[in-house]
Amino acid sequence: MVEKSGRPGYLQIADDLRTQIRTGSLAPGAALPSTAQLGQRYDVSASVVKAAISVLRTEGLIVGQQGKGVFVREGAAESLQEPASSDVMDQLSQMRSTLETLGERIADLEKAVFQERKRSR
Repeated sequence: MVEKSGRPGYLQIADDLRTQIRTGSLAPGAALPSTAQLGQRYDVSASVVKAAISVLRTEGLIVGQQGKGVFVREGAAESLQEPASSDVMDQLSQMRSTLETLGERIADLEKAVFQERKRSR
């Protein structure tokens, strides 16, 4: 499963597990396969699997229970839902407008500064 794409294997595994959580293949409360099972599935070492698990734990998608395993956290799928595209487009539009305004202000400042230098010579 892990491809030689230049993207680290542990991130590819984390991406795949994240997708399974988002789609419900790994439901809230479900146990993840063991480190050994994941290592076999992705054809990687245990340390690569542990790094992927660490990423998901840091993101708050999974929780470990000592002696029991690693489980999908309740509400994990909801936290992965992507914002509505219209919201994203609105935010991008606002950012573009702000950048345009800043660009105009910088141009005005540069004109003022360079005119001052010409006068002082």
